[in-house]
Amino acid sequence: MTALDELTVEVAPGIVGLVGANGAGKSTLIKILLGLLTPTSGQVRVLGLDPVAQGGQVRARVGYMPEHDCLPPDVTAAEFVTHMARMSGLPKTAARERASEALRHVGLHEERFRQIGGYSTGMKQRVKLATALVHDPQLLLLDEPTNGLDPAGRDAMLRLVHRIGSEFGISIVVCSHLLGEIERICDSLVAIDGGRLLRQARMTAFTERQQVLAVEVDEGTDELAAKLAAEGLPARRDGRVLLVPIDGDHTYDRIRDAVAELGLPLHRMEQRRNQVAELFRDPTPQEVSRG
Repeated sequence: MTALDELTVEVAPGIVGLVGANGAGKSTLIKILLGLLTPTSGQVRVLGLDPVAQGGQVRARVGYMPEHDCLPPDVTAAEFVTHMARMSGLPKTAARERASEALRHVGLHEERFRQIGGYSTGMKQRVKLATALVHDPQLLLLDEPTNGLDPAGRDAMLRLVHRIGSEFGISIVVCSHLLGEIERICDSLVAIDGGRLLRQARMTAFTERQQVLAVEVDEGTDELAAKLAAEGLPARRDGRVLLVPIDGDHTYDRIRDAVAELGLPLHRMEQRRNQVAELFRDPTPQEVSRG
């Protein structure tokens, strides 16, 4: 079975989102970047190093936060993160200092001497992030960092990741299937599906404005669509929203007048932005026929 198929991608500095549905090949790509899996063909370079031949050097310069729970329950966070710092080659005293600093950065300084088994899911995720940070890496690979967290916990983790990327100057690859989260914190995006590259671009290119107005009324959507069509403004329905192509500034006025003539309550009318989720949606019958 092929996990990644002719995938060619270059990751730029900043916070990069690696997105795709479960099984798209995200975790496989991360393991290849770390030198934990060997590709059957092609080339990989991480910070100028070959993970196949120089895996140890790559892992010395890269921090990795795995998706699944992998923490020992019967040691304290301070002990575990210090141990991982020693494993990266730091002397004993420096390892303790770095562990304390990393746990402070992730918000666990006061809780660092508690056993990990008594931590919440959010706290365990922060321990994993501290472990990824402790050896002062140049690149962070975060595999589903909000996995298992409630909405408040996800927000806190995303703020933390964004702060690390913006204040520490560390390049970060965030692997996630939650597209809304990626849109909030990433500078650029790599979208893969079935092991193949769908698109790679700056986030602004993914969310740029379309030449389409999104019009939503509280009632009478079909009635408004019929009136707009009769006046030469064909609208495509997307749930409760009508999508109307912009044909000059007068389009706004014509829609406003149609809503007023029908006496409908206008909820919103705004220029639509592209969304990352649209990369993964199934095409409509009209799009299939055009293709």
